[in-house]
Amino acid sequence: MKIFTNRKIKSLFILMMFCVFAFAVVSTLLMIFDVKNAAAYIFIAAIAAFAVALADIYRYFRNQNKTIETAEERITDYISGNHAARIECDDEGELNKLFHKVNLLASVLNAHAENEAKSKEFLKNTISDISHQLKTPLAALNIYNDIIQDETENPEIKEFTELTDRELDRIETLVQNLLKITKLDAGTIQIEKKDENMSEMMNDIKNHFMFRAKQEGKQISLSGDDIITLPCDKSWLIQAIENIVKNALDHTEQGGEINIEWKRLPSVLQIIVRDNGVGIHPEDIHHIFKRFYRSRFSKDTQGIGLGLPLAKAIIEAHDGSVEVDSEAGNGAAFVINFLIPTKL
Repeated sequence: MKIFTNRKIKSLFILMMFCVFAFAVVSTLLMIFDVKNAAAYIFIAAIAAFAVALADIYRYFRNQNKTIETAEERITDYISGNHAARIECDDEGELNKLFHKVNLLASVLNAHAENEAKSKEFLKNTISDISHQLKTPLAALNIYNDIIQDETENPEIKEFTELTDRELDRIETLVQNLLKITKLDAGTIQIEKKDENMSEMMNDIKNHFMFRAKQEGKQISLSGDDIITLPCDKSWLIQAIENIVKNALDHTEQGGEINIEWKRLPSVLQIIVRDNGVGIHPEDIHHIFKRFYRSRFSKDTQGIGLGLPLAKAIIEAHDGSVEVDSEAGNGAAFVINFLIPTKL
């Protein structure tokens, strides 16, 4: 039987068998020689045999419990980030075989994590190299395009250079967003948090889009307490919310309104970007944060499908979450939540 491959279990059974055998021998001898008060002596022998067996069982299970507690501590160390933590499994038995499998699983997980880190680093470096390589020809093309616009009087050529300029801007935005998302994925960007005033941040965002909103006949309004603060990396979080506001402007008709609201709830700080635009089709609601996702119902021909995924990545890097509530034709509300740490 496999159970007896464990030396400690085997010793436990041998001792118990010895106690039973010793009790049987002593009881038999007492009865053969008709010892006076034999029943009392047999009772004492039974108690002694039982006490020895119970003490050995207690010692065995105490050691087993200590072994399991030690294993639990090693597993907790591993989960806490000490990936070198391992369970000692030098003894025989099924429990130690299980510990060996747990150690093997930890090694496999470490290997996968290392390979994934290398893949992310390779991807980051590749996209970074491509991005830097593209910057020079993009800058040159912008210069050439500006020269053609300045030098020509032909209206058709001017129209085409304007279209070219727009496409070059799209390519530049795509390259920049790809580089940012890749760095966030690879964990190479350090989010440096400090308390920032929400009112000041939202005013900066409003001012950034005021010219566009005025040109398109749209309004941006703010609502929130002036004293609310949030520990965050200001430049990164502003970019995330700007991407959401830009998306709202892209999908709001002339005369529409975008409202940015912030408030402190019992356990979270919440930012809501709400618009009264065309809304999101039910088919798209679960896909809008996917990279390069383009809805077949969208009239936006300029978007590249990276603004919302980048916003989500930045918000999650701040330990926040973002979700959307919308119906086609009834606008959309992007709700951002940041957990407020509680002091115990």
